[in-house]
Formats: sequence, structure tokens, C-alpha cells
Amino acid sequence: MPEHRPTYRRLQWRMLLAVMFCYLFYYTGRQTLGFAIPGIEREFHLSKHLIGWISAGILWGYAFGQAINGNLGDKFGARRIMTAGALLSTSANWAVSFATGFNTLLIGWWLNGYFQALGFAPGSRLISNWWTSAERGKVYGLYLFAAGMSSVMAFVLALVVVNVLALDWRWIFRLPVLLLAMAGIIFFFVARDNPSEFGYERGVDEAGEESPNDAVNESSRERYIAILKNTKIHIGGMALGFQNAARYGLIVWAPVHFMGPHWKDAGAPINPAWMTIALPLGMAFGALSNGWLSDVLFRSVRWKPIALYMACATGVASVLYLHPMTISWTIVTLFLCGFFVYGPHATFWALVPDLVGHKRAGTATGIMNSYAYIFAGLAEPLVGHLLDVYHDTSLIFVVVAIACTLSGLCATLIRR
Repeated sequence: MPEHRPTYRRLQWRMLLAVMFCYLFYYTGRQTLGFAIPGIEREFHLSKHLIGWISAGILWGYAFGQAINGNLGDKFGARRIMTAGALLSTSANWAVSFATGFNTLLIGWWLNGYFQALGFAPGSRLISNWWTSAERGKVYGLYLFAAGMSSVMAFVLALVVVNVLALDWRWIFRLPVLLLAMAGIIFFFVARDNPSEFGYERGVDEAGEESPNDAVNESSRERYIAILKNTKIHIGGMALGFQNAARYGLIVWAPVHFMGPHWKDAGAPINPAWMTIALPLGMAFGALSNGWLSDVLFRSVRWKPIALYMACATGVASVLYLHPMTISWTIVTLFLCGFFVYGPHATFWALVPDLVGHKRAGTATGIMNSYAYIFAGLAEPLVGHLLDVYHDTSLIFVVVAIACTLSGLCATLIRR
């Protein structure tokens, strides 16, 4: 090879950082609804139960998209698919900002969910193309760290729109996503799908070995059949589904809880809504830690760190519900709740190519993510109904604790 050609290791990090940079802004297109809920309630006089269905719309649109778009990533490459998702989601958010009622909110948010699904699974496939199984826990931890920081970005920008700029809820769907469009365009020019585009072959030198499960020139139908026959993918999907129900219970409804009258009347020295940023910060560092633990401490036995973090998340969520706390302790506990609830997300995705090989990783990631968002979508109207009936927003922590317990129990059935 020419002497001026970058080393393979440098290219690995370049591709990982490109995917991380793009995904850093992806959640600005889908995790801002919680901050828009008070304005939507006032303008359209919608119950929390109906808003729960709007939230379910994006999650089910995402689940439907994952079942399709993971395979598109395998077929056409992450570079084109992730960029398309960023631009289409930006357009869908702007469309939602002009909604006139429940139906237009539901349809627009559902379509946005489908477009958002063009991001994660193809990005996972690109990472699995460049990194071997020995390091996947670490690199997926970094990928999910970027996703967690994307939640931070979404929360901060939404709060800036409503609290600093004092704009109405529609601008929450207009301003933050402009960064997503920018990131998608930059990603397109920086990323490459395969080492072969630089003259490297998998299985040679640093590129790592091929998994024996990988098939050459496999059709989409053959990929789906092979993955759907894999029992562990379905068990992992259920564990991920309960974990994601807990995650979105926090992301959507925690802002509603901390922007409610109980916290507004508490005389806190800061606006309680800003405390919610501790939640996605905890999520980001949790993903980073769990992926590392799965590689180093548990030697790529993925189910153990998943079950461990889910047990811890159950305990922390129970504390948030049972024990009223000061502002400072609430911030700490929210950070820990996000840390343990979201942490295993990285390990779930490191598990996928371990089970099916890197050439089926995009499709398999899509199938497992479909479970994740079907379950989360089922939980959202339930949470909204509970809040309407009992008028107690702290019940979200009960739902989170139950979901984490079920996720941990399912995880114990995943034995590689």
C-alpha cells in the first residue's frame, strides 16, 4: 500500500467518530416531545392519555422502520441511509410544528419515527464492519455514549427554546433539528461503509476475522429468515423491549413530572425542568460504562452486565418514587436512574453481531429494535392513562421499576 495511506487504526476511529457525530444530533428530532406537552395540552386541550398515543406513534413508526431500515443499511450502506434519515427527520419535525390537532400530530410524529429509524441500525452495521468482536463492547459503548449525549442535546435545546428564548412549543420542533440536518450532511462526506473502500480486506492484519455465521451475497429474504430463526434474538428483543419502555417512560414523562405544579411550588433555587438534564447525562455515561464492563470484566458475556444494571435501575427508580428528596439528591438520583436504565443499551448492540455475524448485523439490529419500540409504544398510553386517573406523575417511576425488573429477568435467558 502507498506509504501516505492512513493506517487502519486511524480509519477505524475516523469511522466511529463520524457515526458518533451524526448520532449526537439524532435525538433532537425525536426526544423533545416531553417539553412540548404542556403547550400542546393548553392549545389543543388533549388528555395525557391521548398524548401518550402521540408518543406511541413515533415509537411504533420507529419500530416499523427498524424492521425495514436495518436491512436497507445492509443492502445500500449506512452512509446514504443515515444521511437520508437525518434530512427526512428534519423535514418531518418541521411538518409537525404546523400541526392543527391530534390527528396531524399523530400522523406527523409517526412518520418522523419511521425516518428516525434510518439512523441507528445502519450506523451499527457500519461500526461492525470496521471493528471486531473483541472491541465491540467498547465501541458500542462509545456509540451509545454519543446517543446519550444526544439526549442531553435534545433536552438542553428544548429548554433553551421554551425557557430562555420564551418561544412556543412549535419552535421545539423547528430549531434543534437544524443541527441534525447539518450533522447528516457532514457524515455523508466523512464516512465510508467498508474497509474495502480503502483497499483493506476483513480477516487481514488489523481488520479482524470473519464470523463463521456471515454469508456472502445473501439476499434480503435469506437474511430475514436466518435472523428470525435465531431464538436468542427474540429473547434479547424482549429484554431490550422492557428496558426501552423504562427508558422512554423517563424521557417523555420525567419533564412533565418536573414541570408540574408540585415542583413549581417548591420554591427551588433553579427551574426544576433543568434538573431533568441529569437524566440523559446519566444515560450517556451508563452506556459508556456498561459496554466497557461487558468486554473487560465479563469477557464479552453480555447478559451479565445487562441483568446487573437492570437490578440497580429497579432500586433507584423505587427510591425516586418512595422517598421525597431535596433538589440536590433528586439530581443525583435522576443521574443514577438514567445511568442504570440506559447503560445496557450499548451491550445489547454489541451482542447482536456476536450472535449473527457482522454481515447480518444491520438487519438483526433492526429486528431487535422493533421489539424495543413496540414495547415502549405500548407503555406510553398506559403511563398517560395512569397519570390522568391518579393525577400523580411520580407513578412513572413505578412503571420504570417494573419494566427494569422484567428486562433483567429476560436478560438472564440470553446465554451465548
